[in-house]
Amino acid sequence: MNLSEGIAARYSEERLTAREAQRLAEFIAWGPAVFQASRIMVKRGVLDMLREAGEEGLTREEVVEKSGLSDYAVKCLLEASLCIGTVLVNPSTARYRLSKTGWFLLNDPATRVNIDFNQDVNYIGWHSLEEALVNGRPEGLRHFGDWPTVYEGLSQLPEHVRRSWLSFDHFYSDSSFPDALDIIFKRNLTRSLYDVGGNTGKWALQCVAYDPEVEVTVLDLPQQIAMMQENVKGQDGADRIHGHGINLLDPQAQFPAGKPDAIWMSQFLDCFSMDEIVSILSRARAAMGPDTRVYIMETLWDRQRFEPAAFCLTMTSLYFTAIANGNSKMYNTEDMTACIARSGLEIEEIYDNLGQGHSILKCRPANHISTEGSPL
Repeated sequence: MNLSEGIAARYSEERLTAREAQRLAEFIAWGPAVFQASRIMVKRGVLDMLREAGEEGLTREEVVEKSGLSDYAVKCLLEASLCIGTVLVNPSTARYRLSKTGWFLLNDPATRVNIDFNQDVNYIGWHSLEEALVNGRPEGLRHFGDWPTVYEGLSQLPEHVRRSWLSFDHFYSDSSFPDALDIIFKRNLTRSLYDVGGNTGKWALQCVAYDPEVEVTVLDLPQQIAMMQENVKGQDGADRIHGHGINLLDPQAQFPAGKPDAIWMSQFLDCFSMDEIVSILSRARAAMGPDTRVYIMETLWDRQRFEPAAFCLTMTSLYFTAIANGNSKMYNTEDMTACIARSGLEIEEIYDNLGQGHSILKCRPANHISTEGSPL
């Protein structure tokens, strides 16, 4: 396993004292309560009040007055938050103030997106995680609807759930779009592009806005294509965005003919098992000409510069298990490279550290198909 320098030491050496390790074990045991108390402190504005109060802080009574919560509720929340580490207290004055952790809880955009995603999309489904791991199915999805994966049901999810899902999905990809556009259109000549798993058409719109000559074909489930077409309607360049309905899990479903300059897959292959990835990439390989390139943009957890990012990504794998589809994850470089080789492609170049931690694997047709690293 090749871990980046930023995470290797954290994951290969014991860094905690016995007392610190014991505390972390209890933190894990009370994790659901930690999450909910912290989420409520954000939602009800208590952390905002403490931030605005600065170093002087607020008494419990002042928080009661400002928040409209009962003294009992405020006492429970402040004491829990004190032990969680999001607030600090001055013992002599009994005034509470925001801690560094509380500041990040309020101000880090990724953290705020993750809170909403876990509350609205995942929280109930986590209860079925063990069942999902054993059965290889997204057992936690059942409380939303009877779909084999979340993608078939995305357009039917409750509005607040779909909003949190899309915010999570777009937050990580959007930050990488400027770098990705430069790679696709400046460093590599691209006039035709397949956007595989194009979802709402957000990337397709970026492409046609960036390059006035490019034609984009979005490949996705028919219901997603309908949502995409509605989303791009009337926007500049929409006439150069085309839809192709396809069930990419069907091994007989072929990519459209045309030998495009680029086949783009952004945060897409992590939605599939390794065997399914090989099937998808093999069909992409069949649609390629000699000069076509496949660009795979993923947040590979082992290539992250900072450890919190690797933590978020490996936890996201459990969302895929319990909610999304039951058999995919956030992959590391070794696994993705094995899938690429088995599909008849080879990595030509890797672009790292894009946006919130993405890498782009630029792939070309290989001379042979490798079975190395096969999970079978």
